Amino acid sequence: MRTRVGIIGGGIMGLALAQRLSARGMEVSLFERDRQLGGLSTYHDYGPFFWDRFYHVILPSDRHLIGFLQDIGLKAQLRWNPARTGLYADRRFHSLSNTIELLRFPRVGPIGKVRLALAVLHCLRMRDWRVLEKVTVEAWLTKLCGRRTYENFWKPLLLAKLGEHYKRVSAVFIWTYITRIYSARDRAAHREHLGHVAGGYRTVIGRLGELIRAQGGDLRSEAAVKAIRPRPEGGLWIDGDGRREPFDKVICTSPVDVLRRLAGNDLLEVTSGRTSVEYLGVVCLVLVTSRPVTPFYVLNIADARVPFTGAIGMSTVVSPEETAGLYLTYFPKYVLSTDPLLSESDDTIRRQFLEGVRLMYPELAAEEIVGAHVNRAMKVQPLQVLDYSSLVPKAITKHPDFYVLNTSQFVNSTLNNNEVIRAVDEFVETYGSQLEQVRQAIPPCAVTMA
Repeated sequence: MRTRVGIIGGGIMGLALAQRLSARGMEVSLFERDRQLGGLSTYHDYGPFFWDRFYHVILPSDRHLIGFLQDIGLKAQLRWNPARTGLYADRRFHSLSNTIELLRFPRVGPIGKVRLALAVLHCLRMRDWRVLEKVTVEAWLTKLCGRRTYENFWKPLLLAKLGEHYKRVSAVFIWTYITRIYSARDRAAHREHLGHVAGGYRTVIGRLGELIRAQGGDLRSEAAVKAIRPRPEGGLWIDGDGRREPFDKVICTSPVDVLRRLAGNDLLEVTSGRTSVEYLGVVCLVLVTSRPVTPFYVLNIADARVPFTGAIGMSTVVSPEETAGLYLTYFPKYVLSTDPLLSESDDTIRRQFLEGVRLMYPELAAEEIVGAHVNRAMKVQPLQVLDYSSLVPKAITKHPDFYVLNTSQFVNSTLNNNEVIRAVDEFVETYGSQLEQVRQAIPPCAVTMA
C-alpha cells in the first residue's frame, strides 16, 4: 500500500519534496494556488522566449543543488560562464571583478582596502554565526572596515539585496553572503564563475513534472487549499475548491502566516515572541533589448536618484542564443511585503524604473527596447533581524501525520535554491521512514463538500 502524501506549495521546495518522495514510492499530490508551478523560480513569457521571472544563478559550491540536478538528469545541461561585478556611483561605472580593480577603486582608500580584505578573511574563518545575531550588519561592517569603506562599498550591496530595511538586519546576512559568493571565484583566474541550466528554471520545473507524474504523482496548479483537518481514523483531510480529499500525510511549505490560516489549533502550535515573520518583497523591471545594456552580472547602485537598487545583466552569463538573440536585464527593488509599491500598477512602476534606466544608460535608444516587463513577488525572503533565530516562530505540529517545512526556518543562510534543496534532503532523511508508515487504509476518492 502506497502512502498518500499531500504537499501544500508548488515552489521549488514543494516540487523537490514531491520528486524525492515519489522516487521512494509514495503517491504524491501537490497543491499550488498560482497558475504556474515553481514559485519564485518560475518562468515568464518574454515574447520571443521564456526565461526566469526573477534572476537566478548557480554557484560552483552549490553542491546540494548540483547533486539534485544530477539526480533528475540535468547536470549535463549546466552551463558555466565568468561573471563581472560593478558599482554605479558618482555617475560612473566602477568594475570590481578582481583584486586589481578593487585596488584601483577610488572610493575606498589604501587603508580601507586592507581592512576590507581583512573583513572578508575574518568572515570566511568564522564558524560561530550566532554571535553575529546580536549586532546589526551596518555596525559590524563599520567597525571592521571603517565608515568610508562601509558607505562606499558595503552599503550599496546591502541596499541592492535588502532595500532600505538593511539597517534592521543582523550581521549574519553578510556572513552568509560572503561565504557563499566567495565560493563562486575561480581561484586561479581570480574571477567569479556562475552557472545556469540551459533553458532556465523552466527546464528544471518541466523535468520535475515529468518525473513526478511518471511515478503516479499529481501536480495541481490553481488549486488553493482552504483548510487542513484531522481525520478521526488517522491521516488528514485537505479542503479546497469544493472538495475534501483524504491523505495519510500532509506537508506544508507555506509561510507561517498562511500556515496559521490553513491548520487549526488541533494540528499546529506556533510558539514565539512575534506573531509572524516579516518578509521582503520585490518589484522588478525586466528589459528585453536588442543589444547588451551592462557588462556586469551584478551592478550595485549608490545613487539615490535611481528608483531601483541594482541591475542584473543576465545575458552576461546566459548566451543570447538561449534568448532568441536578445538581451535580458533585471532591475529589482526590495521592499517589505507590506510596502505600497507592491500594489502599484505595472504602468506606474514601468514609467518610474525606465526613468532610472535612462538616467544610468542615456545611450540606450527607445527602439532598442524590445520589451519592458514588470514582475513582483510579495514574499521573497524573511527579514533576518537581530536575534532572528530566537524570534522566528516555531511551528510545532501536534498531529503525527502533519509536517511543516518552510523558508522561515533558514536562520543562518541566505535564501537560495541550494539551501532549499539542502533543507528538503535533510527533511527526507529525517522523516522519510515516518512518511512511509501508514496507520490505516484510506479511501482513494475525494468527498464533495456541501
